[in-house]
Formats: sequence, structure tokens, C-alpha cells
Amino acid sequence: MRIAVITDIHGNLAALEAVLDDIALRGADSTLCLGDCASGLMWPRETTELLMDRGIPSVRGNHDRWLVDRAPDAMSRQDAVAFAETTADQRAWLGSLPERILPAPGVLACHGTPSSDTQNLLEEPRDGRLVPSSLETIRARLGEEGMAARVVLCGHSHQAGVVQVPAGPLVVNPGSLGLPGFRVTRPPHPHVAEARSPHARYAMLTLDEAGGDRVDLLAVPYDWEAAARRTEERGAPVWAKVIRTGFISFED
Repeated sequence: MRIAVITDIHGNLAALEAVLDDIALRGADSTLCLGDCASGLMWPRETTELLMDRGIPSVRGNHDRWLVDRAPDAMSRQDAVAFAETTADQRAWLGSLPERILPAPGVLACHGTPSSDTQNLLEEPRDGRLVPSSLETIRARLGEEGMAARVVLCGHSHQAGVVQVPAGPLVVNPGSLGLPGFRVTRPPHPHVAEARSPHARYAMLTLDEAGGDRVDLLAVPYDWEAAARRTEERGAPVWAKVIRTGFISFED
């Protein structure tokens, strides 16, 4: 069984279309989204529409939840743009997405960790950057449910990675499909995350009955210049920079 795993689209329709085309070429039994679908400065309405039209099973990310949990005047700019441009039906769909999905026996899909949509599973901020978390910390974040799984699929950090937890699951983060970097300025841990290339990222998980599960982490080229220009039209040069390059400077 082959499962294509996408996450953290953040309204980047151009990247989503390119990845779905790549998935179709490679072949997959199903496609699964791990959340943070619409929130962003590109095409939130069109992105949500495509996910809904394709019937892609999706987990609710923290930004999806905030579109229905927060008042518009209390939202960040990226959430406020998504709120203004999505329809009421689209926001209701985003807000009603499940916190976890079991797409195959032994496979657990979540946005951040099995118990939190705002906690990274594999990384933590240190000295202004995201760094790998200790195995002990990963086990604690997985909890009993995650440790009992065969595979755990997660997103949120925008960092692609694969970790085999001894006596535990294979943990897979596909990396962000639509936003290859971000910065957090609020205390207590301001930091940046960078993919270091502008490609749209996703993972192909191949489940093997004999236990030799395979993960391919993929980086797909797309028209990131069009996506960057879209953010420039909204007066967001930092977004444009990271979309074009995959790099972001906290000092900018």
C-alpha cells in the first residue's frame, strides 16, 4: 500500500497542484493531508476548494482550528487573509477536520503530536533555530498511542525527516508542501525554520507486509515565482523571500 502524505500547504495552490500531479505520475493508493491547509497569503480559497473537491482526507492543523476558534480581529495576518477569502462552508470544513486519522492499520496521522496540534514531534527551538529533539523527548511526545503505532505521520514544523524510534514507530514528517520556512518572533523561544530550497515537499509511504516499510521524501519543482509574486502583491516581502529560496533570516 502506497500513501502520499502532504502537509502544511498554507494556501499555496501552485505547489499543491504540482504535487498532486507528481503523485498521479508516481501512483499512490491514497493521499492524506496533515493540516494547515489554507492559512497563508497566497490562494486560501482555491486551495481549500481543491482539497474538498478531491475528497482528500485531512487532519486539522492549528491554523485550521484558529480560523474557527478565534475572532478575525485577534488573528495573525495569514489567518485573517484566509478567513476573509474562504467561504463559510470552507471554514466549517476546516474546523470540523479530525485531530487524528488512522489511514491504514498501525498508521497514526496527526498534525503536531498525537495530543497537540501546536507541539513539534521531532524538533525543538534552540538558539533561534529548530534542532532535533532527544529520543526521550520524542517518546514522551508520542505518548502511549503513538508508541504503539507502526508508523506516525506528523507535520507542523515544516521540516522533512524520518526517525525510527527503537521499540516504537517509524515517524515521518514530509516537510511543508507550500511554505518552506517561517519565523516565530514571540517569546519564550523565537526561532526560524528553513527547508533551504523552495521545492514543494511531500512523502510517499510504502507499507510492506513483511515489515520493510519504505519512505521517500520528495522535493518537487513548481512555479514558486508566481507564489512569491502573490505574496508581494499583499506587501509581504519576507514570505516572498522564503518562497523563492527556502531561506529566511530572523534579522530581516
